[in-house]
Amino acid sequence: MRTVLTGIAAALMAASAVLVAVPPATAAARVSVANQDGAAAIDPTYATTVTVRGQGFQSVRGGHGGIYVFFGTVRSGWKPSQGGQTGSDYFYVPDSESRNNQGYQRYIAFPGSDTADSAAGTMSADGSWSTTLVVPGAIFQAVDRNGRATSIDCREVTCGVITVGAHGVVNSHNESFTPVRVESLYDGDEPTTSPSATAAPSAGATEESTEAPGTGEPGEPPGTAQPAPSAPAAPAALEVDRASAHPGNVLAFAASGLPPGSQVSAVLDDGAAGAGPFLVGSDGGVAGVLTVPADIEPGTHELRLFGVADAPAVSFAVTELEEETVTVAAATEPEGDGDRWAIGFAVASAVVLLFALLRLVRMRRGARRG
Repeated sequence: MRTVLTGIAAALMAASAVLVAVPPATAAARVSVANQDGAAAIDPTYATTVTVRGQGFQSVRGGHGGIYVFFGTVRSGWKPSQGGQTGSDYFYVPDSESRNNQGYQRYIAFPGSDTADSAAGTMSADGSWSTTLVVPGAIFQAVDRNGRATSIDCREVTCGVITVGAHGVVNSHNESFTPVRVESLYDGDEPTTSPSATAAPSAGATEESTEAPGTGEPGEPPGTAQPAPSAPAAPAALEVDRASAHPGNVLAFAASGLPPGSQVSAVLDDGAAGAGPFLVGSDGGVAGVLTVPADIEPGTHELRLFGVADAPAVSFAVTELEEETVTVAAATEPEGDGDRWAIGFAVASAVVLLFALLRLVRMRRGARRG
């Protein structure tokens, strides 16, 4: 009898040890925004450079991607983890995805990420990061789901800094929206070092689509007055991340030699998959990702860009993913969900073990009485 009771106590202590060993859930992601005066505010007329800092984000060592940092506006249910989509549930200032873009958006890579070379910064192991973001003014042009430019006026809707998972990796823990105010920062005096809001990318907008509410008010975009993009100096070229070309994977691609300021879309084969539109940067480069269909046949396939003359294409091999490869989804599972699962499993195991041992005690007592 004493041996059985000792076993029960030992089992309960082991279950308690499991519960204590489970790490606590990571704190919620937090973002701070500060302009040159330390305030979370942007100028309605002139471009404002803000410093953006994040804490409590989920950092995945060696994980594919990281986070995008945008400036824009969101609607209810905007988060990609909840089904939100860019161009319908959230809108942001477009820019190229290269490190040396115009500063309207930034890519922060996970530590040791395979795409860290194109990032503006790297997230630390504790989930903190810092970067700068250029806000072109109160009015900017975004791209809707149909590829058309739409005007966003931050004096009429709430705008702020948006963070989402980068390179097609959805991570609810790293999704955030931090509002900012719109107020005059220069008391009517034009800044000597800050470009005007008219320097914002037009996203290929036509004169009708760039007409902003309240014509004549500060921050009105210039319509079609912007100069035409200059011709690329080198032939257009396109390349893909061949190592990630597997069924169901996110495939990264990059192009160069395109007309700056133009928009392109990427199409796999004859429409098996597509992504875009993407805005070409001032250096003629653009980068993006698309998801390779899970049912695609292994073999040679083609990715082509559309939207410009002499659009480049590239052929590459799609191969089956090895079974031992750890998927990105598993690597980026929010820690909180894993903690709750581990705690629940440990408690359930302890309860089952306790009942089994109590049943054994009762059976032995009955045997002795008999």
